[in-house]
Amino acid sequence: MSKEAVFLAKDNADSRARLDTLNLLAKQNGDAVVFKFADAALSEADLAKECKGAIAIHPGVPRSFTTDLIRKLPDLKLVQTGSAGTDWLDKTALAEMGVRVANNGGANAVAVAEHAIALMFSVYRKLDVQIASVKAGTWMDGVKGAPEEYHTLVGKRVGIVGLGRIGSRVAKRLQGWECDVVFHDVTKFAAEYEQASGARRVSFETLLSTSDIVTLHVPLERTTKHMMSDREFALMKPTAILVNTCRGPVVDEAALIRAVQKKTIFGAGLDVTEIEPVSMDNPLLKMQNVVVTPHLATRAIESNINAAEFVVANISRLARGGEVLSIVPPV
Repeated sequence: MSKEAVFLAKDNADSRARLDTLNLLAKQNGDAVVFKFADAALSEADLAKECKGAIAIHPGVPRSFTTDLIRKLPDLKLVQTGSAGTDWLDKTALAEMGVRVANNGGANAVAVAEHAIALMFSVYRKLDVQIASVKAGTWMDGVKGAPEEYHTLVGKRVGIVGLGRIGSRVAKRLQGWECDVVFHDVTKFAAEYEQASGARRVSFETLLSTSDIVTLHVPLERTTKHMMSDREFALMKPTAILVNTCRGPVVDEAALIRAVQKKTIFGAGLDVTEIEPVSMDNPLLKMQNVVVTPHLATRAIESNINAAEFVVANISRLARGGEVLSIVPPV
């Protein structure tokens, strides 16, 4: 008999179509689970009724439920996100109630890795400035910056902070750009994993002081909030750039602004900011050597397909009593 999971989302046509996709995939996975819809706008009392008996919740809307709701669901075993980040969930409180949290198993890792490299290239070649100049009708006359401010990736050292699913893919792709790739991570990986990435492990301080590009690929946790601040920027080369495609608060944004303004570092490529949407008076938006995109590094149809397939397969494993993958430990 099929177990029940809840897809918790805004009640609109897109969400209903997503529900149909989840149930189609569930059938292909042997009908171990069936998904029902719950409107995220419902009161907590009504949500508790809608989710009663479910073994898993798949939130389509971050922050769409509280730990108080989970306490009312004794059958719940898993919160399965469709995203890589789970910083909006109180994983410690959930663990105390016997509920685990799983992320998307790297479903969007390729898209984010590609976007990170695109940001590196965009800052190095001032693509945003070039495109804006053409659209303004000023052609190359509107492009600011001396020739020595334009660079290629060849021969540059790229320091990857976090060699997980995304960071390792960045490392592998940069081999084709003829880069020297190093990494730092608090996690100890198998030797084969590190070797396959093509990156060499170094200390955090060495990575910062010797890299031409520092790219961040860590989860937002208590230990990673503002891991890049004044001290870290001071260690970087004045010609270096920072790339952030993970979470905005990993970077102390005020310190980053100071570092770029004072030319402590050359520039930055950001898909995330501390406050989103970014305020139009944020100095980062007026800096020539800073490229900001609107937290859409994951945006790709392939990411959506991968995430849906992983979500359904993982909850189906739970329903059958099997091993649930990509569990995020409470921190």
